Amino acid sequence: MRTPVAYKVLTAAQMAALEADGSFAGAPVDLADGYIHLSTHAQLTETVDRHFAGQTGLWVAAIDLAVMGDAAKWEPSRGGALFPHLYAPLPLSAVLAYGELRRDEAGAVMLPVAG
Repeated sequence: MRTPVAYKVLTAAQMAALEADGSFAGAPVDLADGYIHLSTHAQLTETVDRHFAGQTGLWVAAIDLAVMGDAAKWEPSRGGALFPHLYAPLPLSAVLAYGELRRDEAGAVMLPVAG
């Protein structure tokens, strides 16, 4: 079975805190909503374009949802699409890979590569 993976967009400061602390409680919007917002690969570019437009220094972390167990939930959001939400702090141990946000020639957000 394929590992369910979701993605979190982080500022450079948030990424540094995740690395230093070994855990990330969430961005201000996550804390306000009561869960950490994640995206699937298919949702990632739209998430960045919609919620992080004009920002630089962003990072993308690939999250192993299987590690998160029942804390990971799929819930309807924009247009009824199911989005992964995390109802717990994100531990660094659940991060499969992370890297600075880059785009391909078509403008799509590229996924981080482990190793």
